[in-house]
Amino acid sequence: MTRGYDAPIPILRSFDAEHARAFYFDFLGFELVFEHRFEPDMPLYMGIARGACVLHLSEHYGDATPGSAVRIPVDDVHAFVAELNAKGHGHARPGKPRSMPWGMDEIALTDPAGNRLIFYTERDDETEQ
Repeated sequence: MTRGYDAPIPILRSFDAEHARAFYFDFLGFELVFEHRFEPDMPLYMGIARGACVLHLSEHYGDATPGSAVRIPVDDVHAFVAELNAKGHGHARPGKPRSMPWGMDEIALTDPAGNRLIFYTERDDETEQ
């Protein structure tokens, strides 16, 4: 019996657990799913989620390349950005989503390891750009 594909889970490079937690948990609203270290002084590998979006963050050398980009659909990028702007995070000021010519409104944020998270909502045909 063949099985269809499930959604992929991107692995993003992380360098500092404290900064990653502040950005992903406090600012973006993700929750911890699991965390693992082979020993107390070893690099951290953790799974995080917000709704159906699941990401893995790894401090392990070679697991991922800093500066990667991930596109993440959200129900309403304008409401999401308003939520983020209201938090006043010390290292991120999202501003306003941009209307892109390919029919999406989106905002790009950079995490503490230099990874780009592009949150987007598809516009319907009646939404002006």
